[in-house]
Amino acid sequence: MQNNAFKTLKSIATDHNKNLILTFALVLAENGLFLAYPIFAGFAINAIMQGNTLNALIYALFVLIAWLVGAIRRRVDTQVFANIYAKLAVNVIMNEKQNAKDDSAIIARVALSREFVNFFETHFPMFFTSVISIIGSAFMLIFVESKVAVACFVVMIVFLIFLPRYIKKNDDLYLRLNDRLEKEAKVIGVFNKSTLNRHYDVVSKFRIAISNREAMSYFIIGISASLLFLVAIIVLSSQQTNAGHIYSVMTYIWNFVISLDDSPKLIEEFSNLKDIGKRIDAQKKDNDAQQERS
Repeated sequence: MQNNAFKTLKSIATDHNKNLILTFALVLAENGLFLAYPIFAGFAINAIMQGNTLNALIYALFVLIAWLVGAIRRRVDTQVFANIYAKLAVNVIMNEKQNAKDDSAIIARVALSREFVNFFETHFPMFFTSVISIIGSAFMLIFVESKVAVACFVVMIVFLIFLPRYIKKNDDLYLRLNDRLEKEAKVIGVFNKSTLNRHYDVVSKFRIAISNREAMSYFIIGISASLLFLVAIIVLSSQQTNAGHIYSVMTYIWNFVISLDDSPKLIEEFSNLKDIGKRIDAQKKDNDAQQERS
């Protein structure tokens, strides 16, 4: 991540460390519970088949606890990140005014600054969830079905090899897209139909290019998913097993591939954030003191 973006994220994390720690602790708890979900579900399935209703009811209690933690996390999220954005927007406006930027550029950059809050509110928890689900599911499969776990790790290694090239292309697309978006207020101010058409045609082309890459990534991940399920079916069919075990294996694979599916979108968001970090100054300064001196 570029230096400016890192400094801004670090500044936000430092200024709001207690609230962010609480939020991410809830994210960690929620993900830990969902990572254990297939084991509890498999246990419940076997208990039902054996007529042991009381043991199976433990699963219902587990689901209630998991959703309760999730509900608390979502409630805290909104309160924390709405306050963070309010303070961040003020910092951006004051800093850009001091740098003698015109109002149209400031408005555009305040809108872009929202992406830093989105990073903590949406993208970082999603990234955190994806990493835990990808690595955690593969790790759990080592103990549940080791051959399937090996296949999952092979898929991870292959994607990691191609990751740097994918990121580089995304960085270039978001650089060009944000160049256009930053000029949008000026283009609207010109109020010329041909200029507006040209501007929005170019913006559309960049968005379509980004979307096409995401769609292709989705398809490639789908191929990987089908191969993993193929391996699992072959392995499970070649041995004595039970319904709970089969369900646990299939669910861990599903969690693995669904989290992989989130990765292209997350990479796009990080590329966007890196570019925004080069454009805006969102770090807190002693604006009050400067105002008093003026």
